[in-house]
Amino acid sequence: MLNKREIGMLKHLHFTSGDRSEMSTGFIPNCMERVASYHHKAFCGQFSQSGDVFITACQDQNIRIYDTTGNRFRQLKGVAARDVGWSVVDTAFSPDGNFVIYSSWSEFVHMVNVYGAQETHVALDLCPMDRRFCVFSLKFSEDNKEILCGANDRCAYVYDRERGERTLRVEAHEDDVNCIAFADCSSYILYSGGDDGLVKVWDRRTLSESYPKPIGVLAGHSDGITHIDSKGDGRYLISNSKDQTIKLWDIRRFSSDDAQEQTRRAVANQSWDYRWQGVPRRSQRKQQLLGDSSLMTYRGHCVLHTLIRAYFSPLFTTGQRYIITGCATGSFIVYDILTGKKVAKHKQHKSCVRDVAWHPYDNVIMTSSWDGKVGRWYYKRSEPDLVETSVSGDEGNTDTTSNTETHPQRTSGLRDRLRSALGSRSSHE
Repeated sequence: MLNKREIGMLKHLHFTSGDRSEMSTGFIPNCMERVASYHHKAFCGQFSQSGDVFITACQDQNIRIYDTTGNRFRQLKGVAARDVGWSVVDTAFSPDGNFVIYSSWSEFVHMVNVYGAQETHVALDLCPMDRRFCVFSLKFSEDNKEILCGANDRCAYVYDRERGERTLRVEAHEDDVNCIAFADCSSYILYSGGDDGLVKVWDRRTLSESYPKPIGVLAGHSDGITHIDSKGDGRYLISNSKDQTIKLWDIRRFSSDDAQEQTRRAVANQSWDYRWQGVPRRSQRKQQLLGDSSLMTYRGHCVLHTLIRAYFSPLFTTGQRYIITGCATGSFIVYDILTGKKVAKHKQHKSCVRDVAWHPYDNVIMTSSWDGKVGRWYYKRSEPDLVETSVSGDEGNTDTTSNTETHPQRTSGLRDRLRSALGSRSSHE
């Protein structure tokens, strides 16, 4: 590509964002350094939108905020979480990176400032009807004005920061609402996923508390949803599930009533508890429910113990070509979004990796594990230069289908010929 650019064979005289993404996709981080260790399980680990700050939430009821500019990993501040039942369950950055919200088994969502010597720690009351209440998932709107929550009382909530009160509570699912997301920056379209196995799409402009009706439903999973992530374009999203699959959806293809009923029946027939039991054999089989409207299904990771998260890879460095997920085996796994193949699986943790975070601009992946460790993954070239990364099959109760992807890197002879072809200019690239 360097050679083509120099002799004018590229469409543009410079590398486009697509060209840069194409080059960087061959260098998926594969080597881990431990950057933090705790005496309790790490539940959450997320970057701010700029990538300059990283936050972790641990079962020791502490939230730690780190400066990650350059190659740093230096703690900026620690926050003692309030009103914590069992653990901090979810965290989220505000789009401007100035605030963090977190939730636990409490009727309050708490908000703290990231910068400044004086701490701001505010409790936001959602006024739920149930006494035993927990927000499993929460997100800021892109304009910083609202907070979207999904809770164990089957409801989705919207809290207005400017008005200082809850402005919406809708009964969204037939069981716990484990995950929520905004479709895009407009904040009009919402996604929710629950233990009823369904993903629902809501339009704020037509949504009412008295008659909460989604604009569409996505059915195809055979067990509860643990996490959803929006691509940010208002069309595509992914859902991770206890049925040991990730599915890719297009909200222009909703599921029929018959398909929704198939999902309800499949979920009702589940008799195992993923928190402490192994995956039943029927969940390991490759099966598709009638009417499944998903575009792709990704298999090969293990969803046990907790609400394991899955995300699209960053737009800037990968063009959102991949899906990355944690795994109960202590690994993180990367799938090619188009082929469905598993292109990377790396394990360094001794327990479940609940959360993964791919830096929005740097080629760095962070893993937060129940072994109390936070790992920073970077790409390291192996010797010899021609590297073949062999991906082993899943461990334990996971689907044992494995794929092997080869990522050839330039040999020294090829580099020498490239330098010779480009002359002295190549040394500055």
